[in-house]
Amino acid sequence: MNSRQNEILQLVNERKRVQVTELVETIGVSGVTIRQDLNFLEQQGYLKRVHGAAVALQSDDIDSRLEVRFDVKQALATKAADLVAPNETVLIEGGSANALLARTLADRGDVTIITPSAYIAHLIRNSNANIILLGGVYQHQGESLVGPLTKLCIQNIHFSTAFLGIDGFQQDTGFTSRDMMRAEIAETILAKKRRNIVLTDSSKFGQIYPSSIGQTNEISILLTDNSAPTEDIEYLKAQGVEVILG
Repeated sequence: MNSRQNEILQLVNERKRVQVTELVETIGVSGVTIRQDLNFLEQQGYLKRVHGAAVALQSDDIDSRLEVRFDVKQALATKAADLVAPNETVLIEGGSANALLARTLADRGDVTIITPSAYIAHLIRNSNANIILLGGVYQHQGESLVGPLTKLCIQNIHFSTAFLGIDGFQQDTGFTSRDMMRAEIAETILAKKRRNIVLTDSSKFGQIYPSSIGQTNEISILLTDNSAPTEDIEYLKAQGVEVILG
């Protein structure tokens, strides 16, 4: 990595999301050079490219994360919606793929959606879906509700299926989250012992984050794309997790 690329990476990590036009103006080189640098940094795993911009890997901004592998996530969301029966009550915890699932189910209009995600509730506000937004401490960037009140709400509300977002998976760590408070909410959901579905694209495999999300065998179904590592898929199946590749 040269000094210019290092400067670009620092700017992206500080601001979480930076437009190519901003980088051209700040760094003082052409758009072609900036795009070449961003391609290199993405190939090396330092950041993510989205349309006209670059996004920090640690970003919790869901709008930014939605744009990363959008087509894959939308296909997974469509497949996940097929797992939900008419008139079913589902809890959708959060994450970009789950936000697209919520929108797909809301468009159907025959499902009750419970969520601790203010982002998801806002995304589907104009639909005819029955939406229950749980209370709690508001996280500004991720737009999630967390903490003791959120946990109390989950303990006292009923649903048949839960969709969980994750940030990483490795065989020795299981499913992990970058956010300890969201991980606690996921643990509370798993404790209800319903049908628990992890919906994620394959980029999360091989990633490790600080907070574990339950035990692997507490997950009923993993729905991911065909690029997920074969050895991880076989491991999950051996743990009793049904795997659906979309």
